[in-house]
Amino acid sequence: MTDHRLPDDPPLYYQAHIFVCCNRRPQGHPRGSCAAKGSEALRDYMKVRAKELGLPRVRVNTAGCLDRCELGPCVVIY
Repeated sequence: MTDHRLPDDPPLYYQAHIFVCCNRRPQGHPRGSCAAKGSEALRDYMKVRAKELGLPRVRVNTAGCLDRCELGPCVVIY
């Protein structure tokens, strides 16, 4: 990954910021939902594991719909 920051830019707050879609649609919805496919448990696991590993600048957050629930659970990492 190339760093395109300028010399005067402030330091990055997070080394990695992870968003886990926890969108929940009604049961039987044709697109399904990430939450119904286990994304909440995945988010919880990732949070605990990042802490266990001592990753100081990694944040795991809940995201709303990432509009890909039929492929879920979906995760975006910056």
